[in-house]
Amino acid sequence: MDGLIRKIVLGSNPKDAMAYYVGMRAGSGEVTAIVHDDMYLHKFSSSRYLVYIQTEDGVVLWKAIESLPCVVEYDLNF
Repeated sequence: MDGLIRKIVLGSNPKDAMAYYVGMRAGSGEVTAIVHDDMYLHKFSSSRYLVYIQTEDGVVLWKAIESLPCVVEYDLNF
């Protein structure tokens, strides 16, 4: 499924897991995008998610989440 990712919850137990979501404060920045890395999936047959933040220097990669159980929530327009 392609679409904008709104939130990603990491860990095997979502109740006790770490979550990242668009709009979340991250240091002096804010999460602007969470992207599924399709090239990584094609090359390594494993999922990786990239979390980008907006800082004073522009949009930068903040975290790469690889090979972890996670729940992905997409941004849907109802």
